[in-house]
Amino acid sequence: MMAADHHQAARRAVEAVWRIESARLIAGLSRIVRDVGVAEELAQDALVIALEKWPESGVPDNPGAWLMSTAKHRAIDILRRQYRYEDKLAELGRALAVQEATAGPDLVAAIDDHIGDDLLRLVFTACHPVLSTASRVALTLRLLGGLTTVEIARGFLVPEPTVAQRIVRAKRTLTTKQVAFELPTPGELGERLSSVLEVIYLIFNEGYSATAGVDWMRPALCDEALRLGRILAGLMPSEPEVHGLIALMELQASRTPARTSPSGEPVLLPAQDRRRWDRLLIRRGLAALERAGTLDGAFGPYALQAAIAACHARAATPEDTDWDRIAALYQVLAHVRPSPIVELNRAVAVGMAVGPAEGLALVDTLRAEGTLRNYPQLPAVRGDLLAKLGRHAEARQEFERAAALTRNDGERTLFLAQAEADEGPRESA
Repeated sequence: MMAADHHQAARRAVEAVWRIESARLIAGLSRIVRDVGVAEELAQDALVIALEKWPESGVPDNPGAWLMSTAKHRAIDILRRQYRYEDKLAELGRALAVQEATAGPDLVAAIDDHIGDDLLRLVFTACHPVLSTASRVALTLRLLGGLTTVEIARGFLVPEPTVAQRIVRAKRTLTTKQVAFELPTPGELGERLSSVLEVIYLIFNEGYSATAGVDWMRPALCDEALRLGRILAGLMPSEPEVHGLIALMELQASRTPARTSPSGEPVLLPAQDRRRWDRLLIRRGLAALERAGTLDGAFGPYALQAAIAACHARAATPEDTDWDRIAALYQVLAHVRPSPIVELNRAVAVGMAVGPAEGLALVDTLRAEGTLRNYPQLPAVRGDLLAKLGRHAEARQEFERAAALTRNDGERTLFLAQAEADEGPRESA
């Protein structure tokens, strides 16, 4: 192999190892230095050293352990300097020096023994409620997903400097607010876990139904959200809403192969070829939903949404869908987590279960409230219900309004086609 090819192969190996090991690496280092920003810098330093050395020395047999060992030695150097600088930590510094000198391998083992807790701490730190939603999403993808700022920016269609600024600001906020790198107390767990689940589902949703741009879906974001959710389920196996979220994402992701036509146009749920749905993801989703149902505290909002998705997954054809059950589940969801979007989805279900007039009455109530005035799905749903009632001119106006409101090119094309055909969506995809 030529030198250039050898170098490229080593670089690809470094990048692959980083994507797999970066979360574990940053998590373990954060427990040592108690600062996620410093921990990421140490991890990046180890990555740079690997890029320098591996093309010459070859990729080590255990590249993840190599990166961890390299980063930890730098972390120990930092702590030594800090301890010498801060007299109050002198005793701890001496203890660390003794431990390194006499039990170096044990230190490595000790950090690795705690990796599960460390990852969980990192999840809760990256998704801390003191951070803005956008910052939580960016920091989570950076620290836990190992994505670059370029990849995050591409995924959310925002400028790269904006993403970089969000990440820097997030790490600065965690330091300024003195957010401890620790698990939440039982009293804090509910709020903190809700923040984590929100971030993961926001990432999934942006991949499942892109809010802007030319792509109808961005499957890479869905895959990343599923990976993060599965990690969380492994770390918190007794939390029903974690399994509820996994179930919801698995069931929705199962439709991905059928959500676009061969030429790339969006295909809504009623028109999808259900034979193309991923049966493995459906089985996984139903199993996760069953698991959530066996735990105390079920059903929360994610498990309820998963139960709705399960109704679609179990229906061999659109006509087999249990719309009465879906409408009832949305009624419960509206009580558990009230929101205008839940009410809009309930209106769709009522329109299918009871009749378009009843669904339209619910939509018109939402329309009068004005909270969804700029939400394109509101006129799209209203247009569908009006079309079913034979009010074609009004339906066309609603689809045109939906097309004007959306920022997604594929969705705009879909709404304009519905306006032309005067055939609205039967429900959201």
